[in-house]
Amino acid sequence: MKAADRAMPDAVAAVAGYAVPALWLSSLLPWGVLPQMAGVGAGAAVTGAAVVSVLRRIPRFSTPADRVTLLRAVLVGLCAAVAVPAVFAGDQPGVLVPVLGGAAFLLDGVDGAVARRTGTASEAGARFDAATDAALVLVLSVAAVPVAGPWALGIGAMYYVFVAAGLLRPHLRAQLPPSTSRKAIGAFQPFALLAALVPGAPPTLVAAAPAVALILLAFSFGRDVVDLERRHRAGLPAAAGVGSTAL
Repeated sequence: MKAADRAMPDAVAAVAGYAVPALWLSSLLPWGVLPQMAGVGAGAAVTGAAVVSVLRRIPRFSTPADRVTLLRAVLVGLCAAVAVPAVFAGDQPGVLVPVLGGAAFLLDGVDGAVARRTGTASEAGARFDAATDAALVLVLSVAAVPVAGPWALGIGAMYYVFVAAGLLRPHLRAQLPPSTSRKAIGAFQPFALLAALVPGAPPTLVAAAPAVALILLAFSFGRDVVDLERRHRAGLPAAAGVGSTAL
């Protein structure tokens, strides 16, 4: 089947792959109906955004790498379906969140490797992957609220604040040269949150890992904003490379 013909079947598979296990997991959770509905809705929003990202492409296409990213988005959606009710109840989310989130985290990079191996790498695929990374960090930061505190939301929200700032200052959407430190800091965010979410994790780790992640992320975004503002004032063209965000 051609890439153009795969988009709709892949989208339908992703929706079904989220909806069935999400409803099943929701029936097993110990929290009330409203928190469960909120969780299923949050996960549906994550999965729906991923599906729309594929279907709105012109021309429409879906590659083997996109299917890996869709699988990651489904895992993130299921993670949200479990994490959000726990936050409503003020309870720790349990082992399912680090298991589901860990699987989504471990698959990060697989989609890129598949894209390179199959010769299907694209800007649309790279944006899709970055958006899925950001969704994972946001969901994990929400899950970390009962164990680390409300400030953990800053980790997941920073990417979206940066995107919103780009609507007001379009030059913040420009590209910066690839950076090893940016990639490393981006990868550390879900790792730190997952470490804090593992049941029985030492209190020192629960407090320190997200705090270090937030400090590093603020540094990375701050550095990129300064660089982009400097380039804008100097009238320099956008650099060729990946996007400027740390995720």
